[in-house]
Amino acid sequence: MRYLLLAGLLLAASAAAAQTTRTVQATELWPEAQGELALQNGDYLLLGLRGERSQADNSYTNNNRSLGFNAYRLMAGYEHFWSPAWSVGGTLRLTGGPGQLNLLVPEVLLRHRSPIFGGITFGQRLSVERLFFVNTQTAAGIEGQTWTRLRLDLEKLLPLGTEAAGLALRPRLSYEASTHLRLQKAAGDPDERTIQFTSLRGELGVRVSPSFDFTPWFAYQTSYGTSLPQYDNNGNQVRGGKYNDVYPTVGLDLRYTLLPAGGKAARQQLPTQH
Repeated sequence: MRYLLLAGLLLAASAAAAQTTRTVQATELWPEAQGELALQNGDYLLLGLRGERSQADNSYTNNNRSLGFNAYRLMAGYEHFWSPAWSVGGTLRLTGGPGQLNLLVPEVLLRHRSPIFGGITFGQRLSVERLFFVNTQTAAGIEGQTWTRLRLDLEKLLPLGTEAAGLALRPRLSYEASTHLRLQKAAGDPDERTIQFTSLRGELGVRVSPSFDFTPWFAYQTSYGTSLPQYDNNGNQVRGGKYNDVYPTVGLDLRYTLLPAGGKAARQQLPTQH
């Protein structure tokens, strides 16, 4: 009996997977420049500017392109450490681009980081954010949305040479899941998947000095959605339903850190993926 139950579960899982369409989209390029101001108490202020370009559009004659980018993101942030393991902070992001919606996104976050084994640090980041328009354009269902994000990561700092030289490698793997929070669904609200977005990211941070580091990275970012299913005359689903859009993304983060006078030996510097 238990084998029949297991077989039934496997068949059900196969049927569910068969009804989900997975599409790999064109590769995205996301370079970002960051400036970080380290404070005497170990806290920091952050300013970052990122360009986003899809390889699906390589033509510079498109009116929706600006300096080769389809979109941009400007971010400012502050984070306070109340212990070596716990910190709290906030970010403010402006996202958009030529001919696109411009969104202002405030976010509050809680972070925990602790060593586990072999010099590996395990990190957790939980945040809540709200979406607002900053122009006259409208899009039903977007403005006023509240999102929550959970990110888990593993990283290891590998010093190269003396500590005074500051040269080090920082391999890191992270996974983030995001969902749209709706306390009560209205009758006209569209159906949504439980998780709407995930990102699996691998990176290799390179710390050249205490003031400068860069991080090349690659990520599989997936958007999960549902469209109205359509059926043929025999009742078989031919299109629509659940879909997963995968966006392979290549990035390079460049960060310059302005240290306080005299520096701070015990300061904890976070990865470039804040």
